[in-house]
Amino acid sequence: MISSFTWLIPVIFIVITGLFIVKQQTAIIIERFGKFTSIRQAGLNLKIPLVDKIAGRISLKIQQLDVIIETKTKDDVFVHLKISVQFQIQKDNVYDAFYKLQNPHEQITAFIFDVVRAEVPKMKLDDVFVKKDEIAQAIQRELKDAMLNYGYDIVKALVTDIDPDENVKIAMNRINAADREKTAAQHEGDAQRILIVERAKAEAESKRLQGLGIADQRREIARGLEESMVILNRAGINSQEASALIIVTQHYDTLQSIGSKSGSNLILLPNNPNAASNMLTDVVTGMVAANKINITNSENNEEIES
Repeated sequence: MISSFTWLIPVIFIVITGLFIVKQQTAIIIERFGKFTSIRQAGLNLKIPLVDKIAGRISLKIQQLDVIIETKTKDDVFVHLKISVQFQIQKDNVYDAFYKLQNPHEQITAFIFDVVRAEVPKMKLDDVFVKKDEIAQAIQRELKDAMLNYGYDIVKALVTDIDPDENVKIAMNRINAADREKTAAQHEGDAQRILIVERAKAEAESKRLQGLGIADQRREIARGLEESMVILNRAGINSQEASALIIVTQHYDTLQSIGSKSGSNLILLPNNPNAASNMLTDVVTGMVAANKINITNSENNEEIES
């Protein structure tokens, strides 16, 4: 009974060793006695045991290679660039990707070094930061043309980091800080200038309004004096007596106003009975002199015109 099933053992061995599974987004290279036979795709596959051999597994997923390169810019600044290249093996070119390149990562890295060290030395450090997309596009363009013959498709190239020398970064930070301080000082100066101008405008407006107020005050005083003179004349008091009465009244009102305020300074004024009369005489004398001068000027002008 046992001997009747002994022939099943080789069959089971062949099935077990011959069947294999290929995962999704993976390709397997099959060789027979060291010679390429076929490429197997995802799913359940069968090979001849002891004859066929799995030579390698190729991932069809998008892969990423990060490369750090040190190079020099046009203004003699050493800088480290981190380049990230995303690539994918084309499904129809698995044979070329497996057999034509011994080490694809080293090949891609060599092309990246070549492109970066050809492009960056043409730029100043500030331009490297501004034109990093142009550097990435140049890398992608050169790599795509070079690696396409080997079955590799360059999906994207990115400049992910730009790191200048530490002393250069410190100097750049000092320059930026100085520029910001200069800008802040300019803004503070502009604000101070505007404040001074506005204060001057406000003071000028205050003086103008104060002058208008004084003019209105004097106008009302003159109107009040005029009305007082009219009333006194109606009462039978002549102009000279009325003027003396008004001056004496204002004299005593002034003394009363000064004395009623606390903290008033000491002011010495003549307070004898003749003070008001003398003040009136001085005022009248000044007005008469001024009137004579006006009359003389008018007569001179008439003679000149005639």
